[in-house]
Amino acid sequence: MQRSAPLITPVLVAGCAILMMSFAIRASFGVFQIPIAEEFDWPRAEFSLAIAIQNLAWGIGQPLFGAMAERLGDRRAIILGALTYAAGLVLSSFAVSPQAHQLYEVLVGFGIAGTGFGVILAVVGRASSDENRSMSLAIATAAGSAGQVFGAPVAEWMLGFLSWQSVFLVFAAAILAVLAVLPLMRAPDLASRAEPEESMGAILGKAFRDPSYTLIFLGFFSCGYQLGFITAHFPALVTEMCGPIQPGGVLHGMGITTTSTLGAVAISLIGLANIGGTLMAGWLGKHYSRKNLLAGIYAARTLIAAAFMLTPITPGTVLLFSVAMGALWLATVPLTSGLVAHLYGLRYMGTLYGIVFFSHQLGSFLGVWLGGRLYDVTGDYTLVWWIGVGVGAFSALVHLPIRERRLAVA
Repeated sequence: MQRSAPLITPVLVAGCAILMMSFAIRASFGVFQIPIAEEFDWPRAEFSLAIAIQNLAWGIGQPLFGAMAERLGDRRAIILGALTYAAGLVLSSFAVSPQAHQLYEVLVGFGIAGTGFGVILAVVGRASSDENRSMSLAIATAAGSAGQVFGAPVAEWMLGFLSWQSVFLVFAAAILAVLAVLPLMRAPDLASRAEPEESMGAILGKAFRDPSYTLIFLGFFSCGYQLGFITAHFPALVTEMCGPIQPGGVLHGMGITTTSTLGAVAISLIGLANIGGTLMAGWLGKHYSRKNLLAGIYAARTLIAAAFMLTPITPGTVLLFSVAMGALWLATVPLTSGLVAHLYGLRYMGTLYGIVFFSHQLGSFLGVWLGGRLYDVTGDYTLVWWIGVGVGAFSALVHLPIRERRLAVA
């Protein structure tokens, strides 16, 4: 009797470790919004633009690193990504002008691309059996959320006794240290025998001619907008718009005594809730239509975001929103990447998913930059929040016409 392939493999463990560290650092940038703006007396839009540029560079770098991994090897791409990530953090720690921050965040963005979903999920996908692939992608995605659980609170904690510059240097050392797991990143090529015979150009041409690929590309935009805006601005929104934390209350007893701390905890709570949500999405993706699940996730996000803004913002509603939105946070990633692999195969999954992910990062750039820009113009985040509600509804609709069947190369 043939034994089934194991779900937990060395490649999956190593991929989870790299994603966890990469996303722990990335998820912390919103915590630095107020400290950096106050130190240099910058408008909110200046550091927001730096984070927005980071997200755009991440999107541009994703297909490039995906193609590099497919041509030159996964581990070489990951090493280059980590070195670029660390260089961007170190240089940012010495930046004293908005333009310098914005320039160096290009390096950080490319570093995230080399240590993020595009490269790692492609490796994990190739190393997984057909029966385990959906769940393996979900576990790796959930590892990114696990990083978010501790990234923002650790950054907030370190800011209590270190300058933000020193925290950046600690993060640079951390992303280099995680390269110790690279010897485990040896993924066999599990593509079908027919797939290697198709050139990258043929696969890309097939995808670009397929309306479903275009719809996936368009739909991922709102995911980036919402995640980018919330990661970069939610701690500041909570700090400035949330009602006071009552002395002697439950939160006060847990050590959450200020809205600044609550903002960091909210980002952590989103990541914690998303671990379960992403694993559930991976399980559901094995049994149900991925495109319908994606439409449902975007519709639910839209309703949750609208409800949050229509009710008074209190510590209680912040925590409820964080749990609800967190359950849907990265649930789109295993479903979207799995849909791309299902439609176009595993051979060039990193490149194809990287191109789709560029749409995600265009949305993220807009959400982060527009959040800072409209805050400076209007004095709050209300308008940019409602724009996010609108693009979420758009994504729910565009996933419905997607055809979930693989096309032959023309």
